[in-house]
Amino acid sequence: MSRRTTMVMAILTLICCSSALAAGKPLTEAASERPNVVIIYGDDVGYADVGAYGAKLIPTPNIDKLAADGLRFTDGHCTASTCSPSRFSLLTGIHGFRHGVHIIPPDGPMKIQTTMFTMPRLFKKAGYATAVVGKWHLGLGKGRNDWNGEIKPGPLEIGFDYSFLLPYTNDRVPCVYLENHRVVGLDPNDPLYIGRKPDGAKSTEYPNGRKNREAMTYYLNSHGHNNSVINGIGRIGFQWGGKSALWNDETMADVFVEKTKAFIAKQKKDKPFFLYFSSQDMTDGPVQMRNGDSGGLITAIRTSDCTCPDYWSTIGPNTGQGGTWCDDSTRHGLARTRLDCFVGRKEVI
Repeated sequence: MSRRTTMVMAILTLICCSSALAAGKPLTEAASERPNVVIIYGDDVGYADVGAYGAKLIPTPNIDKLAADGLRFTDGHCTASTCSPSRFSLLTGIHGFRHGVHIIPPDGPMKIQTTMFTMPRLFKKAGYATAVVGKWHLGLGKGRNDWNGEIKPGPLEIGFDYSFLLPYTNDRVPCVYLENHRVVGLDPNDPLYIGRKPDGAKSTEYPNGRKNREAMTYYLNSHGHNNSVINGIGRIGFQWGGKSALWNDETMADVFVEKTKAFIAKQKKDKPFFLYFSSQDMTDGPVQMRNGDSGGLITAIRTSDCTCPDYWSTIGPNTGQGGTWCDDSTRHGLARTRLDCFVGRKEVI
């Protein structure tokens, strides 16, 4: 066993024991406890963006409760201020830049090698069910993928049992969800292409933001965010086809909540789960906060009784629904000690 693997497994053991002891259990019981583990990775969330750290402008009561009920770190560091390398480091324990991982472009290749020892593999080795829901941005396949077939390698090849992804970012193409290996809701009569459309292919054409700026009805964009205009928003990169599979930017957070609830509902009482919930932009996403209230993440866990605290408020203006994850945990009878981590990554421009 490598030094990195030994260290990571030791940390997991310490975490499990600590969480059980915090629940008032004896050390002998704590040593064998396997808590459900949820990591919430907040995209573009900085130190001063939540109430627990002094923010006043936007209420974040659910995250504040997580901080009040648990352990709040006041000196934290991230391996990178950008998406891909920070996520790479979180899941592999390897500094992303040392592995040549930078911001991955649309349709870029998978950066986590399938031979690497990863966090989900660690949990699977410990007998956990594993899932990732949300923003991926670690590349998929070998790059220049055929989006009309199976896209792999991906999360399932590095230790996750289930994945529901925003493949890259919500300002990049493709603007579709990927569940396990396939695009959700894709019409074979409207094939999906990224980068360039093959000669003779018949697919939906979207406005070019450089030539048709009036198509950007949410706001005018530039500096690379003005290629294909989809749902009135200029994106990075060009997309053709896949109209039936397009996500709705305004309901993206709610879709991730529902997929999380569905995963929890399928879990068994005698088997713990590890969930990596990787949020899309929480504070500066284009439109996902306009109509919906995605505070609903928490109820899902509560009603499935993994007893996760009320940590989620989306850092958006609508926080009244908070708690759907936790409520779902109780309803599905998955009572056990839990470990919940909220991690923020703030991009510096």
